[in-house]
Amino acid sequence: MAMTYEEIKAKVKKYGQEQVLKYVDVLTNAEKETLFAQIEATDMDVIECCKHKEDMAKRGVISPLGAMELSEIEANRESFTKTGIEAIKAGKVGAVLLAGGMGTRLGSDNPKGMYNVGITRELYIFECLINNLMDVVKQADAWIHLFVMTSDKNNDATIKFLTEHDFFGYNKDYVHFFKQEMAAATDYNGKILLEEKGKLSTSPNGNGGWFISLQKNGLLDLVHEQGIEWINVFAVDNVLQRIADPCFIGATIQKNCAVGAKVVRKAAPDEKVGCMCLEDGKPSIVEYYDMTQELMDAKNEKGEPAYNFGVILNYLFFVPDLEKMMENLPLHVVEKKIPYLDENGNLVKPEAPNGYKFESLVLDMIHQLSSCLPFEVVREHEFAPIKNKTGIDSVESARELLQKNGVVL
Repeated sequence: MAMTYEEIKAKVKKYGQEQVLKYVDVLTNAEKETLFAQIEATDMDVIECCKHKEDMAKRGVISPLGAMELSEIEANRESFTKTGIEAIKAGKVGAVLLAGGMGTRLGSDNPKGMYNVGITRELYIFECLINNLMDVVKQADAWIHLFVMTSDKNNDATIKFLTEHDFFGYNKDYVHFFKQEMAAATDYNGKILLEEKGKLSTSPNGNGGWFISLQKNGLLDLVHEQGIEWINVFAVDNVLQRIADPCFIGATIQKNCAVGAKVVRKAAPDEKVGCMCLEDGKPSIVEYYDMTQELMDAKNEKGEPAYNFGVILNYLFFVPDLEKMMENLPLHVVEKKIPYLDENGNLVKPEAPNGYKFESLVLDMIHQLSSCLPFEVVREHEFAPIKNKTGIDSVESARELLQKNGVVL
């Protein structure tokens, strides 16, 4: 049952957000319905975070966390892989693709996964990822449930594209879509901004919001029904990554770790990747913008950089742990440029940050857990992120790496 107008008014009054109903008298019935549904779905408690944002930004004591390196992985590859294959065959492994982004920085108006990286033929980012997952399906002789997280902006286009391409050969009964939850954006006083007269200004709830989004879209029931115990979450933009990698899964299970994280050796101490670390003795990630010179210069007992392993946003989580932490994830208050309606109802696109967005981050999910296995992979074989059109981490560099790995473009 949708909230009545009286209940909507009571909710915004309780949180001091009456301004969101400023234009209600000039809206059509359809616009009112949309606005009221947004207000009903918005968790207004999170906005209280604005008042404590200084406390939330504080980090604990950072210390090094070693990785399982390539030599150890190779020595145990057969055993790890066997354990991983067994888990996949038993239906205990699912995968979540974070695909809410658009290809704007690549000069495209489509979802990022629809970008064509081919040269002499069409080869889409989505297709690369499904091909990589199909390698494991063939190896294990078992399908893996793939949950695709979209966003308000790209949900319909993503579903249409993958359906039209017959899921690039993947079994459609094992593909499930869900939309990322949105969080309201506010001005510096914690007042929710409007981006249209009948629309709150919102933004996605961060890369740590995927599990709550999965649950709110009703897919956690399917996870339980299917007996899925491990979820491999990965981002759309790395076309070379191995998904539901049996060796990685087997190593995490055998080492009895709560979470596994694929990592690569950093190309340079100041490379823009987050690093695995311990924070107050628990696993965490130190983001590249928090890497002090002292951390970059630190050495381990082998004389190598102590913070040498960068995360590639490919993690393996244990479902019961995810369920326990769902309500406890801290929110990050992030300053951003947020388009908004001014006093006169005109849309303003600010040149400088003018308010806050609220996000949960994967690093907080990891930090809730007692143990983590950073699992080293060969950079040239598993790390080809596409963030820009040219230069570092670009379409160009990814094409070069795909060709090196025998992919025909």
